[in-house]
Amino acid sequence: MEESRLPPGQYVPRGRPVIHYGRVPAFKPDTWDFRVFGATASGEERHFTWAEFEQLPRTTRVADFHCVTKFSLMANEWCGVTPDTIMRAAPPAPGVRHVMIWAEYGYSANLRMADFAAQDTLFALELDEKPLSPDRGFPVRAVVPHLYAWKSVKWVRGIEYLLEDRRGFWEERGYHNLADPWREQRYSYQEEPGEGPA
Repeated sequence: MEESRLPPGQYVPRGRPVIHYGRVPAFKPDTWDFRVFGATASGEERHFTWAEFEQLPRTTRVADFHCVTKFSLMANEWCGVTPDTIMRAAPPAPGVRHVMIWAEYGYSANLRMADFAAQDTLFALELDEKPLSPDRGFPVRAVVPHLYAWKSVKWVRGIEYLLEDRRGFWEERGYHNLADPWREQRYSYQEEPGEGPA
């Protein structure tokens, strides 16, 4: 069963490896906020304080997690806020087709709106019924399980609605713009016409 869920080139490791770029940020609940900006329907930014964000309705999803370094963690139980909840509170403008997820230290990852709004995408606050640990993205991380895990940004601080696609942190450094593990879209040199920003 597990094997049939593994994308090509992936393996299930012992334990649960943790990988991230840079140091783990300190969480300061009094100053933390989640911004929704860019091409919003109202033309204005929306800010959620930590107290507001943690009170948003939560959903649980069980999903696999595929790292571009080739390990996969199977059947993780994530609990968090759906993108749909965010978009109802701060709708995108009609022309928005892409989203940039922003994190601490200016880290970012771009997503097509279809991937952002997918049923399994989540802004997770919990993993396996416990709050996220700091090295796994506490207090909030994106979870986009149908794409390689660099799109599942840790330490999220907001989203930017985009009218035109542009590359995020790793995409600017040679990673594939779309990141579909079933097509092994690991690196930008593999991109077909139309898969990257114009």
